[in-house]
Amino acid sequence: MEIQYVLDTFFALFAMTLIIFMVPGFAMLEAGLVRTKNVTSVLTVNVMIYAIASLSFLLIGYEIAFGSWEYQSKMSQWAFFLFQMAFVGKVVNIVSGGVSERSRILPLALFTIVVGAFIYPLIVNLTWGANSLSETVFDISGLSDLAGSTVIHSTGGWSLLAAILIMGPRSGRYREGKVKVIPASNIPLVTLGALLLWIGWFGFNGGSVGSISTKESADAVALTILNTNTAGLAGAISGWLLTYYRYKKFDITMILNGALGGLVAITAGPDKYDIYTPILIGAIGGALVIWAVPLFDKFKMDDPVGALSVHLVNGIWGTLAVGIFIDKVSIWSQLKAIVGVAVIVFPISYFVIYTINHFFTLRANDEEQFDGIDSVECGMDAYPEFRRGL
Repeated sequence: MEIQYVLDTFFALFAMTLIIFMVPGFAMLEAGLVRTKNVTSVLTVNVMIYAIASLSFLLIGYEIAFGSWEYQSKMSQWAFFLFQMAFVGKVVNIVSGGVSERSRILPLALFTIVVGAFIYPLIVNLTWGANSLSETVFDISGLSDLAGSTVIHSTGGWSLLAAILIMGPRSGRYREGKVKVIPASNIPLVTLGALLLWIGWFGFNGGSVGSISTKESADAVALTILNTNTAGLAGAISGWLLTYYRYKKFDITMILNGALGGLVAITAGPDKYDIYTPILIGAIGGALVIWAVPLFDKFKMDDPVGALSVHLVNGIWGTLAVGIFIDKVSIWSQLKAIVGVAVIVFPISYFVIYTINHFFTLRANDEEQFDGIDSVECGMDAYPEFRRGL
């Protein structure tokens, strides 16, 4: 038993480290997709999200989610905490990417505290965790979601939707019924960020199996990582083919978002599928991204990094896929949980963001957006030799 305890503790710490690689992954992806005048602010936000969300979870959120520090006894409780802590910031990263280029830093930091201390822990309590709040809220514990298609990605997506509705689009994004294309500033950074996220997903999903100390659990971890990678591959290829079919161009940003869409979609059940089903799940995930990005633009829901399409849309798809491909009887439980998380997260997030915005204006004004959030909020440029107003 002691060797199993040690192995599972090491495995949790290793998986946690891979997940933390997603911090620079989100940072580089977002820094590459925004304009040069907003890169420093994006990097600042990503670093502060990791710090603030993690401490909020340490001080308040963890016990709301799991009831006590003794929740897990099969590995070191400190390793279990660190693994769970690694997830928290990802919820807010989804929000920060989707409101980048027009959001101020301080109000976003305040929202990060609320997410890390209350919103995300509440959803964990009702699904993966103590389930002590189901009688006062409602029971969605029947959800099958290994690593968070709904618990993490949809939670972040619903929060982002609330933020976008309150903040509105970037200045000049929609003119006379047309979408103004705002090109990415640094494609190499976008590619690096997406691939770091892809690698981090192996810890994200593989670590969520929870153990590697027996033959059965080791096989489950390996299958989970295999299926995770397969869905990413299929999503990338799907994005590649569909963007060429639609636009007659190979758009690397859409190819990478297709891969990320496939990774989000597989996250609910990578341990349950055979080695071929993830091809279909990932391909559909990539296709949904290509379909959803222009759809959100049609409704003037400005999302510079495509986070709604990647995380919310595919969080829903991935959760439903478990019911469709594994146990059709459970599809009601999956759908109930999707709706339940939406009903909890969206109104709470809307209220919190609206309240924060009342006291600390969340959206930079048009002049500040023209000058760039870097100059207004950070006092430094990421690329001072290329300084220009765009």
